[in-house]
Amino acid sequence: MTPETAETFFTRADGSYVFARWGRPIVPVAFGIEDETLAILKGAFEAVAQLAGHDMAETDPELGANIMCFFFRDWDELTETPNLDQLIPNLTDTVARLKASDASQYRAFRFDDHGAIQAAFVFVRMTGDMLKLPAETIALTQAVQTILLWSDTAFAETSPLAATEDGTALLKPEIADVIRAAYDPVMPASARDASHALRLAARLSAGADGT
Repeated sequence: MTPETAETFFTRADGSYVFARWGRPIVPVAFGIEDETLAILKGAFEAVAQLAGHDMAETDPELGANIMCFFFRDWDELTETPNLDQLIPNLTDTVARLKASDASQYRAFRFDDHGAIQAAFVFVRMTGDMLKLPAETIALTQAVQTILLWSDTAFAETSPLAATEDGTALLKPEIADVIRAAYDPVMPASARDASHALRLAARLSAGADGT
């Protein structure tokens, strides 16, 4: 992978380069799904965390859970959820924008003093095409898009997943490589300079060479 390709994954629509990975073990929790689906969701996060070489935990010392996933039918349900506006700034305006764009999902992140991801809030509206997707596909998609602070355009036109002949969703190898490289211990937890993409591409090349 070239540095230019690596750079596109973390270059936002406004042209800024913003990268961040988790700085603490992840602790996911979900609302609005059954226990069977919750097990699928946690399994997806465990698989992606293992890929990254990152830890999971039973509880976060500050927040209890630091990845909160909400599944619902209508965006208006968010403004009716008690205290959610304390977690998501400008919740009313955000919901209005998501409704106007007919969005099916949204993720918000919180960061620590070093710029690493401290918490993530995942919102999935279960209507339309989203209802046709297997739970495993939805879960893996959210786990992949939460393990790093990807660009807001990174997966706008193409999914990070690929389907096998039997319809099973798998993470694309090149996306898996980026995740592994981003969590290399020599890499920073956050970056706002595109030179980070040079280092990321170098780790990708090293991995491809088997070193």
